[in-house]
Amino acid sequence: MERTRIEALIAELAKKQGSGMYLKDFLLTWEKTDDEIAATFLAADALRALREENVSCRLFDSGLGISLFRDNSTRTRFSYASACNLLGLEVQDLDEGKSQIAHGETVRETANMVSFMADVIGIRDDMYIGKGNTYMREVAEAVEMGHAEGVLEQRPTLVNLQCDIDHPTQSMADMLHLIHHFGGVEKLKGRKIAMTWAYSPSYGKPLSVPQGVIGLMTRFGMEVVLAHPEGYEVMPEVEAVAGKNAERSGGSFERVNSMEEAFAGADIVYPKSWAPFAAMEKRTELYGRGDFDGIKALEKELLAQNAKHTDWECSEELMAGTRGGEALYLHCLPADISGVSCRQGEVAASVFDRYRIPLYKQASYKPYIIAAMILLSKFQDPAAKLKGLLEAGEKRVK
Repeated sequence: MERTRIEALIAELAKKQGSGMYLKDFLLTWEKTDDEIAATFLAADALRALREENVSCRLFDSGLGISLFRDNSTRTRFSYASACNLLGLEVQDLDEGKSQIAHGETVRETANMVSFMADVIGIRDDMYIGKGNTYMREVAEAVEMGHAEGVLEQRPTLVNLQCDIDHPTQSMADMLHLIHHFGGVEKLKGRKIAMTWAYSPSYGKPLSVPQGVIGLMTRFGMEVVLAHPEGYEVMPEVEAVAGKNAERSGGSFERVNSMEEAFAGADIVYPKSWAPFAAMEKRTELYGRGDFDGIKALEKELLAQNAKHTDWECSEELMAGTRGGEALYLHCLPADISGVSCRQGEVAASVFDRYRIPLYKQASYKPYIIAAMILLSKFQDPAAKLKGLLEAGEKRVK
């Protein structure tokens, strides 16, 4: 039965224009076509099914997956390493503190020096507005030039593991979780998802998760509501993307300043803290000037601002107001759990504990989403490659 399912996934993948992702980077979801997004989901499901059947997915005999994390990470770091390993690539961290970057090595030089035998470069750079995605594109341009000039035998693909604008591996994993939870992508049309700000006792959390969610979920005919206190706006250009997506898909997108309004009748809730866009812009400006005292002062200011909204918590009372009182709770993790990881935070301990297993399942899709992004970018006929793995039937564990 499982083999039949895998064959069906591969056949469906062959119908999509996944080859349009061949030798292309994955930086923002809204840069990809509907077929390319669908192909990524199909490839992720096929890879997961193959591994669950103990079939080896090693498509690479050798090669490196370069890992560059400019911010702390648990799930995404290990998901990237798992994805590379699944396909047969070895991960090598680029630790900038141990490199020549501190000695003035340029982005172009670094990108080429680490890429001689690299097939993929995964970058997380989410701390500063206007910097992360720009840096990724600089690296992409550098390796493109290196390949064109004959320096690199192959052009490594870039995968955005979170930037200042989008977190595509997270939002894609979230979406695949929803597809499976509700029994198919067609079952998501008309469902209400509340992407809401929630209180956190920490400061400066990136905007890329809420922006990634509204930039992707609006493509599927869903009723997407972005909720936050006044002053916690996200990037207006991403809101514009969400609005256009909703209009095209037959869904809706609206912004409200009430958590209760967002939760009312919702099928899915995603309460998550983030820093105001304006504050993150100011933080980047201070960083650019080397004004670290100014950054500390801004941090205190933002913590005080957060403290005015401690009532923005995913509580049992709010959950009771969702559709049937049983909305699916999502979080990218780690969550600030009231009375557990902090005195007061994003979510009540009882709510989090009730959804702990679904949350772990949500996170489990990310390695396969990343592996699918790599697969589609490195092979011109990914369906044929997956079919070859299935027919070979080589056991992962013998």
